[in-house]
Amino acid sequence: MITTLLNQAVIMLILICLGILCYKIGIISESGSKELSRLALLVINPIVIFMAYQKKLEARLLKGFAAALLLGVISFFIAAIISYTAVRKKKNRETDIERFSCVYSNCSFMGIPLIQALLGSEGVFYLTAYLTAFNILVWTHGVIMMSGQKSMKNIVNALTSSSVIAICLGFIFFMTGLRLPGFLGNTLDLVGSMNTPVAMIVAGATIARTNILKALKNPRIYYITFLTLILIPAVVAMVFSFIPADKTVELSVLIAVSAPAATMCTMFSLRYDRNSLYASEIFAVTTLASVITMPAIVSLYQKL
Repeated sequence: MITTLLNQAVIMLILICLGILCYKIGIISESGSKELSRLALLVINPIVIFMAYQKKLEARLLKGFAAALLLGVISFFIAAIISYTAVRKKKNRETDIERFSCVYSNCSFMGIPLIQALLGSEGVFYLTAYLTAFNILVWTHGVIMMSGQKSMKNIVNALTSSSVIAICLGFIFFMTGLRLPGFLGNTLDLVGSMNTPVAMIVAGATIARTNILKALKNPRIYYITFLTLILIPAVVAMVFSFIPADKTVELSVLIAVSAPAATMCTMFSLRYDRNSLYASEIFAVTTLASVITMPAIVSLYQKL
């Protein structure tokens, strides 16, 4: 499995480099990058999630889904404790951006392609449980953290996001045994196959808009990268080793936790007038470093 993960990580790195190149030579503009990001988040990812539910109803899968949801909540709790303990508030420090980057990973963009390659649609099925917790938390706690305001609208946004809608529809189809007609299922599978290249090219274009050399000279970013990609996933992996859950379920959640900082941190920073450049720099460095750290975390988990 480690070899497969390394191969997939290299493929994703090549696609990221392609995205950087396309942005640098003008094939993808900044507005084009944002539109591709919306396409991936609002169309392609939800389709991949929905299609993961096109399975025969089994008690084993239901039990695994519930376990993944519980493990997801546990992992967010661990990440929050570590981030709030290790990232202290200080004057002239972007504490909220750093904590957000530690708690919320790029579990959809990076997680779905890797889990799809390693564990297939069953792994993506379990990942949807984690994504349920992610969407509810990021649109409530995450928005409150970045905006400084509490609002019922945030909860409504969380429950009506495209990913949550895809999860709800998929779960209804799964529980009732409904199946899409062959031609429609094949069409959606074809759209879903775009997920990895589009997501990684968008990640590359986002990285290309940052001053990566400047980011690499900032020691604070290395600290946040260590927390995000090594300490939090390692603690989660150790906790999981004491929980008697299905290994596919645990690995699906662990890969999501091990993903780099979420692109939503940059999006929220832009929306709420925070330091979006710093958020992008954290995203860029953690994305590049995750090619090495994600296989290492999976290897650690297998040895525990």
